[in-house]
Amino acid sequence: MLISFDWLKQLIHTDKTAEEIGALLTGAGLEVEGIDTFDMVQGGLEGIVIGEVLTCERHPDADRLNITTVDIGAAEPSQIVCGAPNVAAGQKVVVATVNSTLYPAGGEPFKIKKSKIRGAVSEGMICAEDEIGIGQSHAGIMVLDTDLPNGTPAAGFFGLGSDKVFEIGLTPNRADAASHFGVARDLQALLHEHVILPKVGDFKVNNTSRPIAVEVQNTEACPRYAGVTVSGVKVGPSPEWMQKRLRAIGLSPINNIVDVTNYVLHELGQPLHAFDADKIAGNKIVVRTVEAGTTFKTLDGVERKLNPTDLMICNAEEPMAIGGVFGGEESGVSDETTSIFIESAYFSPDWVRRTGTAHGLKTDASFRFERGTDPHMVILALKRAALLVQEVAGGEVSSEIVDIYPEPIKNREVLLNIERTHLLIGQYIGVERIKAILTDLGILITGESDTHLSLSVPPYKVDVTREADVVEEILRIYGFNHIEMDENLATTFLAKFPNPYAEDVTETIMSYIAANGFHEIITNSITNSNYYQPAGEAEVASLVKVVNYNSEDLDVMRKSMVFSGLEVLRRNINRRQRDLKLFELGKVYEQQDGDYKESCRLSLYMTGNVTAESWKQPSMKSAFHDLAGVVQNVLRKLNAGDFEVQNLADNNYMRQGIAYVKNNTVIAELGVLDTSVARFMEVKEQVWYAELNWDYLLKKYKDKLVADELPKFPEVRRDLSLVVDKNVTFDQLKKVAFKVERKLLQGVNVFDVYEGDKIEAGKKAYALSFTLQDKQQTLTDKVIESTMNRLMQQFEKQLGAFIRK
Repeated sequence: MLISFDWLKQLIHTDKTAEEIGALLTGAGLEVEGIDTFDMVQGGLEGIVIGEVLTCERHPDADRLNITTVDIGAAEPSQIVCGAPNVAAGQKVVVATVNSTLYPAGGEPFKIKKSKIRGAVSEGMICAEDEIGIGQSHAGIMVLDTDLPNGTPAAGFFGLGSDKVFEIGLTPNRADAASHFGVARDLQALLHEHVILPKVGDFKVNNTSRPIAVEVQNTEACPRYAGVTVSGVKVGPSPEWMQKRLRAIGLSPINNIVDVTNYVLHELGQPLHAFDADKIAGNKIVVRTVEAGTTFKTLDGVERKLNPTDLMICNAEEPMAIGGVFGGEESGVSDETTSIFIESAYFSPDWVRRTGTAHGLKTDASFRFERGTDPHMVILALKRAALLVQEVAGGEVSSEIVDIYPEPIKNREVLLNIERTHLLIGQYIGVERIKAILTDLGILITGESDTHLSLSVPPYKVDVTREADVVEEILRIYGFNHIEMDENLATTFLAKFPNPYAEDVTETIMSYIAANGFHEIITNSITNSNYYQPAGEAEVASLVKVVNYNSEDLDVMRKSMVFSGLEVLRRNINRRQRDLKLFELGKVYEQQDGDYKESCRLSLYMTGNVTAESWKQPSMKSAFHDLAGVVQNVLRKLNAGDFEVQNLADNNYMRQGIAYVKNNTVIAELGVLDTSVARFMEVKEQVWYAELNWDYLLKKYKDKLVADELPKFPEVRRDLSLVVDKNVTFDQLKKVAFKVERKLLQGVNVFDVYEGDKIEAGKKAYALSFTLQDKQQTLTDKVIESTMNRLMQQFEKQLGAFIRK
């Protein structure tokens, strides 16, 4: 956003330099990213002054030249050779001094040097208007009617001096500062000066010969709509002063009517629009929506198809403008326009944002409406525009002001705790200072006690809705730099984090996964709702929809990490990178019955070969246990403790796999992605996928390390081969073993699984190894044999196992 310093000084008095004002604004949250110089004319008339011709005599060696002496405010007069026919003693003239540069209209710039002309010394140049770039005349030098002292810069006389322009990085929450008046409002609090609003007391209705009726059918989208007619205008170029103001902030003048609407927008922050009154069919404005698919040609000549959520400004027959966004080609002001209807309204930010996004339209008006304008500024801006139109284009106000405002927008009431305000600021600044800042910012104090201030916050302060926001307003004006830092830093408040080491734990786990050959990916949490269609209506209904999406492919928040990872797999596989191990830590979202839930998930993907082909061994396809090993080690590192392993059930994306369950909560799921899901995403390869409930695991994580003394006695291994039903899992066998023997049994491992024609159908054989150890003494054969017999008995009893000899 560009702000003219000269324009700003018309609204608030200050003797400070542009650099000092820039520093104040930055400290108050309006970051000045740069201060540029804008010259009203090229070069800014630098080095060009007002002088007085003291003497004028004919050049002895040239009939058309004169030798003059000119007082330019220096210790001695300057001798200047001049060829203008109208030069004479006693004149006040414009002088380009030695070393100044001239930028003549339509010519190349040149530097003034001390020189000799036909033998006579010349120390400067007396200028015509085209020679300094302010006009086209070259009939003679300019003769000024002024009493200004000799040596006065000519830029001041012509009102063409340089302007300083602030480039402000306006943050989305500071819609109140999106104008010169808005910035001046902050300076009012910073400088303790009063803002000078443009005077509109001279506004009057000259006649009512051209009334325009207004009907607002959608007051949700347009809570306030006002307008007035000005007749007898003459469209043409704006006056030079207005053009210069607009050019200073990067706008190109168009004509006096359009320039007035732009001028008021950037002055007061209230967008306006001017319609050709003769093109308003039926002399009636109707603010409404239209049927989907209605075509409308905007000012840029593009024909657009309208949506049922586009608010349109219509006449009695057809649309004329997209409310708050863009005008129409047919109803705009042209050179033939003689009567105009000026619109000033307050449009709902949500409606304008949705429409602007849908049509890819971003204008100065929509920029402000989307963030929130001031509904109380509507009439003031309308009167200001009408007066300016009369000033620059003539005409008369030919209707009463129409103001449709059925439900006035009220100020927000906020109760400010004085003690908590000082606590949040971190320093006592005094109640009177707080009250002065609030008053200067336009926040009304409606009540006061020893402990609280009752405040009424105007609606243009769109980001001030609660006590903490008010404190932020006070602090940014008081100045963060004025908060003293004690030698001994302390705090009176510490947040209760569930795990103060969450970042460290996360970094440890991420490093472990990466060390196992996985590459981290970061994907968009906004995704395509079509991905979830095959899973059914219930899945689609639980999605969190994006209200103002920019693309049909990015219209919902992801409910699962599956699809964003598959997008990455597809892209890599299409580029012949087929052996992939990826992981991502990200958020997922869902909604049920209007309640929204956000949670964090750790996802892992494996596809292709897990080992590369070499002379020592053939390549090996990634398998379930390759991913399961990593997941189980992650759970161990997170001290997940004992957890159950269950068959995966009710999963929309994996057709087979397991779930790790602890305290009836699924902490991880692991399996192969359903072929239909992968192929829907154009991934033909088999994909192993795991998803961990990261929020739960971090919440339950306890940083406890238990160290055991190194065993003094040897461990013993015994092997068993068991034939069990096909549905019996290793996890079940392991649980039975540890339930039977808690003291001596240190570990159970499966080193072979067999299914085939050598055993009964519906059965499978596990080859298990058992590690036994007594930490107090050496195990004897008798104890070992007794332990193994008890294990075999329970395997037979509880799981129907048959022990193979």
